Parts: sequence; structure tokens; C-alpha cells
Amino acid sequence: MPVNLNPPVAAELHPVAGVRLGVTEAGIRKANRRDLTLIELAAGSRVAGVFTQNRFCAAPVQMCRQHLTGNDIRALVINTGIANAGTGEMGLAASKQSCQAVARILDIRADQVLPFSTGVILEPLPVDRLIAGLPGAQSALKADGWYDAAHAIMTTDTVAKAASKQVTIAGQPVTITGIAKGAGMIKPNMATMLGFVATDAIVAQPMLERLVKEVADESFNCVTVDGDTSTNDSFILIATGKGRARFETIDTTGWNEFKLAVIEVARTLAQAIARDGEGATKFIEIAVAGARSKDEAKAVGYTIAHSPLVKTAFFASDPNLGRILGAIGNAWGNDAALRDLDVSKVKVWLGNGHNEVLVSENGGRAASYKEEDGAAAMKPAEITVRVDLGRGSAQGKVWTCDFSYDYVKINADYRS
Repeated sequence: MPVNLNPPVAAELHPVAGVRLGVTEAGIRKANRRDLTLIELAAGSRVAGVFTQNRFCAAPVQMCRQHLTGNDIRALVINTGIANAGTGEMGLAASKQSCQAVARILDIRADQVLPFSTGVILEPLPVDRLIAGLPGAQSALKADGWYDAAHAIMTTDTVAKAASKQVTIAGQPVTITGIAKGAGMIKPNMATMLGFVATDAIVAQPMLERLVKEVADESFNCVTVDGDTSTNDSFILIATGKGRARFETIDTTGWNEFKLAVIEVARTLAQAIARDGEGATKFIEIAVAGARSKDEAKAVGYTIAHSPLVKTAFFASDPNLGRILGAIGNAWGNDAALRDLDVSKVKVWLGNGHNEVLVSENGGRAASYKEEDGAAAMKPAEITVRVDLGRGSAQGKVWTCDFSYDYVKINADYRS
């Protein structure tokens, strides 16, 4: 069950002028499930994206990178069930055919289409089923289709993930709405698993390309479930330009406020992924301070979050907290600068929102620490691990979940 994560409410997902979404059942991998999404963008929309750094990146990721160089994107097509990764030239041909089919029904060019796939790796995409399903997705296109699309892009997710926000910036209304999917094989190293956020603001293309990276670093690049970077991870930011708010440079009035609003939507989606981690019973925030750089802080946070020993201890509420110290000490493998970490300056706390327990200081167990206090701090569904490295002023956060018996069961049965 997801950790304190409620399903989205359709009425709370604000339409974004210039975006229409339609879903259908195409039978990509399983019958009787919505598995194909078509997103149509108004002419003049600007699009930017960041993608997986996995060298075995999927065919649709390769195609997206090519098409984004033209910056004249008019549609996105998303299938679930089959990832179209590890499929070689055949996979690239399938992605190209998908784009061509979308182009025909929308009367646009094939290079104005971005394809996305998620699901099982190393299996061919049944592109004939995708193409056959496109007319149904087209007929379903509607401005308030975000709720349906959030459900149609799910794989092992147990809850759809969507967020929306309306704000007034410099006297002008701005709408921001997004959806994401992801529950396992999660360690983005770039962005998200699949994430799509749109706004009606007018944003200059260079600013949008800068913004998508900054937003990813403050949201999706702070979440991990199991440390595996997928072959298909993609995060797309869309500015349709159909609103009145305009942002041309970082000096534009309201730019920082706008950026924070987009980050808030993306962060909600990113945390939802950790809350819905496969088999998750606990949502864990790892806050690292006292670092020499933000990257250093996140390196420590990720090392803690990726440790199966730490994650299973949290599942059992077992205060075997030496595992956290072991992970911190092992972080130098991710950041060579940490090889000179003075462990005598490191402090570690556990908290649950009501109280905080000092676990370690001066290179060992804190004098005030009692194991029953540690066990009590680990029982709630939401837990914060706070670390102070004592070597600088930078800080960073990582969000993750525990490892339960169900994580193994879900992944053992994934293809069945």
C-alpha cells in the first residue's frame, strides 16, 4: 500500500490551455487496460526534456532526443506495458513508425512527435496495436484529460500520480499541471521515470531548457526506490504560451516565483513515486547538512537510501542504526572528496515529526541514545533521517522508502 498517498481528484487537476489528452485500450501487453496516451499540443508550444543516463537507453528516448533539437513539438505518444528498450534497430523502427502514425492523424510532421514507452525491457513493441489504438486516443482528446492520462501511464504503480497548481505571478494567472509514473527500478540520475508537466505561461526556449534541469534536480533527482536507473526515464516540461504570464530571462519579474511553483508540482510528483515504491510501508526523507557542496550532501543521502540493510531495518523498525553509519562511511565511493570525512564531526538524528532522537556523535553512539527511543522513532509511516557532516554549509535531501517482503514478490512476478 502507498504511504500516505491519496489518489488524484479529477476536479482538482486544472486544464492547461493548449494541451489536450486522450487515452484508450490498445492491448499493448495486456487486454482491458488503458495503456495508450496521446497528448496534443497547440502550435507554438515550447518543450524541453531531460532523459536517462543509462547507456542502454530505450529507442523512444533516442528518438525524443533527436526530435527535440527542432523545438517544434506538437504531440506526445505514450504506451505502457512494453518499454521498447534493448530492442536495437527494430525498436528504433517501431518508435519511428509510432511518430509517423501520430503525424498522419494529427496532420503534423513525424519529427514533431515525442514517443515514450514504459514496461518490460527486451521485448519488441507491438507497434501495429499501438497504431490501431491511435484513432481511439485521438477521439478521446480533451483538455481535462489529465486524470485519465495519469492512470493510463501506470505500470506497477498502485496509485496514479498527478498534481496541479494555479497561481498569480506579477498580476497574471498561471496554471501548472503534471502527471508521473514510477514505483520500481527507480534511481533517476537525470529526471523521473516518466513525468510530464505543462504550463500555459510563455517561456523563452533557453529559459525552459534551463528550467527543466533545475526542476529535475530539485525534485525527481532527489527520489530513489531501489537505486536502479531505468532505460526509459524521461521528464518533459511544456510551456504552451496560451496564458498571459511571460518569462524571457531570469531577470523577468516573477521568474523565481514561477520556478518555485513548477518545482512544487514536480516535487509532489517525485515524492508520490517514493510513497508508492514497490512494497513500500514507510516514506523516508534523508536530510544531509554540513556538506561542502550540494552534490556531496546528496551523495551521502543516496548512499543511505540505496543500502538494502538500512531499508530493511526501517521496514522492521529495527534500530540497527550502525547500518546508517556504515552507509555514510561508504559514501566516498560516490564522491571522492568524502575520503577525508572526519567521522568524529558527524551527527545523526532520527525523527518522526513529533520528536527527534540523537543517534550518533563524536564518531560513535550518542551518550543520550537509548535503543527503545530509536525503535519508537522508526515505527511511524513517515521518518526523517537527519545527518550533519560537520564540514561545510551545503545541504541536500533525498526521498526514499523501505524494502518489504512485497518488493521481492512484486519484482519476482513482474512479467506474469
